[in-house]
Amino acid sequence: MAGFPEPVRRLIEELERLPGIGPKSAQRLALHLLQADAVKVEGLSRALLDAKRDVGHCRECFNWAVGEMCEICADPNVDRSIICVVEQPIDVAAVERAAEYRGLYHVLEGALNPMLGIGPDNLRIAELVERVERVKPREVILATSPTVEGDATAEYIRGELRDVPGLTISRIALGLPVGADLDYADQVTMARAMRGRRPME
Repeated sequence: MAGFPEPVRRLIEELERLPGIGPKSAQRLALHLLQADAVKVEGLSRALLDAKRDVGHCRECFNWAVGEMCEICADPNVDRSIICVVEQPIDVAAVERAAEYRGLYHVLEGALNPMLGIGPDNLRIAELVERVERVKPREVILATSPTVEGDATAEYIRGELRDVPGLTISRIALGLPVGADLDYADQVTMARAMRGRRPME
């Protein structure tokens, strides 16, 4: 990054750490921020710091939350007889965008991946099992991404829950291509996937 002053180099390096941001994109963002009005840059800085300080995890479902409960768990109009299991909080937003589902969520905070050392104890699977036993939903929808890791995670959870009396375990199916991440699914595709879920044998 020859030719850039040291503070600009640091800014570019920090921006490059963000997912999906390469060297050129980081340089463009840094240039934009340097040319922006100081009030706008300060607003961005405050928003980042406020989000980092104020946003945590819901004590019930582990979605992002301000306070102890997320907005969905606190909503009295949510169907509490269904729990949709997803890998990350961003997947909750993907399902919500489809406007097809009105139940609860459970965020695993990842997927099984032995190559990276991520096993069942590294995910919120034990909390899910405890929650299912406590709230006794009629259905658990496994909405992990249709990847090798997502499928393995769904199968593992199915094994953990299959003996729960009266519980239907479903897996989203229709509309999501193999190897895709939920966050990239459009609204129609996500809606079809939710409608096309099927019990896991």
